[in-house]
Amino acid sequence: MQPIIEQQTKPASEWVFGRVVQKVSPTAKHANAQTRVAAALMAWADTNGVGRVGTEWEFRIAPPSEEFRSLVPDVAFLSYDRLGFDEEKAAQMPAVAPNIAVEILSPNDRKRDVEEKIRVYLASGTDLVVVADPERKEVAMHDSRSVSMLHCGDMLRHRALPEFSMAVSDIFARPGER
Repeated sequence: MQPIIEQQTKPASEWVFGRVVQKVSPTAKHANAQTRVAAALMAWADTNGVGRVGTEWEFRIAPPSEEFRSLVPDVAFLSYDRLGFDEEKAAQMPAVAPNIAVEILSPNDRKRDVEEKIRVYLASGTDLVVVADPERKEVAMHDSRSVSMLHCGDMLRHRALPEFSMAVSDIFARPGER
């Protein structure tokens, strides 16, 4: 099957509930949280040599018996086990689900759309979907078994990220606040 969205847009577009949804330009809070999570994951992945980390990285994925669609997580981790180190061309726009997808909520995000993206990621093989809410300063961790809520004072840890941990408060810290 061919992916549904064939043209690149700025900001990127996603396919949610059978319609093209263009990602919103993020606020400073969104950009700050995205950068902090990406930097922490990149440091962990590089130190352990386990995979690639990227922001606004387009994945073309399909749950079983469904059409391919484009999803663009704010931050993604894709392990070398899932897509090898030397598979640079395939990594540009992977046709496999990321191991970890991180979505930073924006004020205009529709709850229904976010829930559908979580469903699609998990059904397509993503191990963990992290949804960070900069306004509430909380994080929801979704995997195939459960949803865990984290707040400032908690640590973001999960079996899908061995030896990785990040303070939830660090995700939402303002520049110069840590």
